[in-house]
Amino acid sequence: MIAVFVNCATVLAGSIIGLLFAKKIPQKITDAIQLACGLVSFIMGIQMAFKYQNVVYLALALILGGITGTLLDIDGKILAFGKLLEKIFIKNKSKEQNSLSKDTGGQHEEQSAPSFETGRPKKNFAYGFLNASVLFCVGAMAIVGSFKAGIEHDYSIIFLKSILDGFIAIGFTVAMGVGTAFSIITIFLYQGCLTLLSVLIAPYVTEQMIAELTGSGGALIILIGINLMGIKKIKTADYLPAVLFSVIFVLCEPVVKEIISG
Repeated sequence: MIAVFVNCATVLAGSIIGLLFAKKIPQKITDAIQLACGLVSFIMGIQMAFKYQNVVYLALALILGGITGTLLDIDGKILAFGKLLEKIFIKNKSKEQNSLSKDTGGQHEEQSAPSFETGRPKKNFAYGFLNASVLFCVGAMAIVGSFKAGIEHDYSIIFLKSILDGFIAIGFTVAMGVGTAFSIITIFLYQGCLTLLSVLIAPYVTEQMIAELTGSGGALIILIGINLMGIKKIKTADYLPAVLFSVIFVLCEPVVKEIISG
């Protein structure tokens, strides 16, 4: 688990640095940073998405994943959790919001939500938490690195991921606020579970599965980039089940081939 703690520490450190810089950076520079983060996310997503091995799996995973996530309202639930964290840990801000909400007849909540009509979304705790959580957890490095740390005690991949995540956290925090820092909760739970269960899961993880997971994960990161650049409002987290469908398709492939050949 040491690698997981290191990853969380670098994201937290990057977020703190981002918060310190954010106070001194003009809004137009913040907008430029947010656009750059969106563009980098978009490019990263494209690179990952093209590592798929079966485009049919990728297409079906995204379609079925999007339908499932929309029906379950995963995006809304994660945002609600982010807002809960904000109420618990950012008490002063919550009091200011409640006071202002009373003065304006409840209009403040609408103003504090990400605005896509006027360009890229403004800083929002829950929105930053959601996007950072997805970005830091859907990549292949998180999966492969956790397995290597748990089975082989090889922390090199997670350490490399930690460095990259730390720098990304700086930009994300400047662009979207302190919610980015709280993504360490998601990182800890997700990568921690993968590391602890790595011995049990490892026999089922093949190169094809990693490729399909990377492809569907890359598609999610593309959606994050589109959101950050203000091109279109997309509920990214609603597509998270696509990753699960990618795993299901790969696991079922041998069975399907056996039925067809038999």
